[in-house]
Amino acid sequence: MSQKKAYSLISVILMLIFILAACTSTPAVRNQISEGPAWAPTLSPLASPVVVKVGMKQVISDAGILIGMAKGYYQDLGIQIEPVQFNSGQEMINQLAASQLDVGATVTASGLFNAMSRNIPIKIVADKGINIPGSGYYRLVIRQDLVNTIKDYTDLKGKKIAIVGTASLDEISADRVLAKAGLSTNDVDIQVIRSFSDMLVSLSNKSIDAAMVIEPFIAQGIAKNILAPWKDPADYDPDAQTALLVFGTSLVQQNDVANRFMTAYVKSLRDYNDAFFKDIHKQETIDILCKYSVIKDPNLYEKMFPTGLNPNGYVRMKGIQMDLDWYEQHNLVKNISINDAVDNRYVDFALQILGNY
Repeated sequence: MSQKKAYSLISVILMLIFILAACTSTPAVRNQISEGPAWAPTLSPLASPVVVKVGMKQVISDAGILIGMAKGYYQDLGIQIEPVQFNSGQEMINQLAASQLDVGATVTASGLFNAMSRNIPIKIVADKGINIPGSGYYRLVIRQDLVNTIKDYTDLKGKKIAIVGTASLDEISADRVLAKAGLSTNDVDIQVIRSFSDMLVSLSNKSIDAAMVIEPFIAQGIAKNILAPWKDPADYDPDAQTALLVFGTSLVQQNDVANRFMTAYVKSLRDYNDAFFKDIHKQETIDILCKYSVIKDPNLYEKMFPTGLNPNGYVRMKGIQMDLDWYEQHNLVKNISINDAVDNRYVDFALQILGNY
């Protein structure tokens, strides 16, 4: 064989080796980019990790975020959660509007709807807490020593009732309790007490008669014989949407990130429902919530009224509409429709990936 032919043969062999190597390596790279996690195999992670700032109080109704953080659902899709602690929903709404916060775990408030009415692209996107009939986690409680005095709704007239804030869900909820007896907040002595733990102190020293309280404070008050859970919220506010997940301006403008966040959120809601309503991996979930939430006592999880969280993610549209109507009737909100306030596109996307629960 001539030297020229030998060089040509070597070149052909090298080229074949290169082509073979390329053919065997390309699918591996493609799979690494496009394949999703085992729990959402058709959803590829973001090409580059994105930090999402989430405002919350790290309570049980934040399980959709806390469980996903612990189990790596958000990380699987390229999202790094940065939790931000807030003391008030209004403070959270201001930062959502200014793109300083991406997601808010909050409740309805006039400030939220007024921001929407100014065309600030903030959207209610998912459930973050509803009462389960027979075991409402957010309810009116009364002092234990008044059990035989405050028996019916009419007995609330003239009583001191505490709420954490006005022009928000708390005042609305108290108003709906009173409406069962044809009363309003004008017929009672409303006391604004900014923290639920301080409400327990006020019930204990008898400076108030009743209060709108959330778990775990209900269970703690019962255990200390301070309060009675009184009537089932299903009797006076059966359609309430107690807490909400809200996307801020920054996330609404990043569709890929928003859709992946919601998919991880809904997956986490399902783990929560599996644990507390089907007894699947319950102890594991309690251990996660003890580590990531502000409630560190595992025994409390067996005593609390469980928070309802829709495993399919959607909010109760009737409850949101009722809140909007209340704000308009009290001249707190104008020119905002429920279709302007709620955006179900992200939950729709998540259900396309995960299917119905």
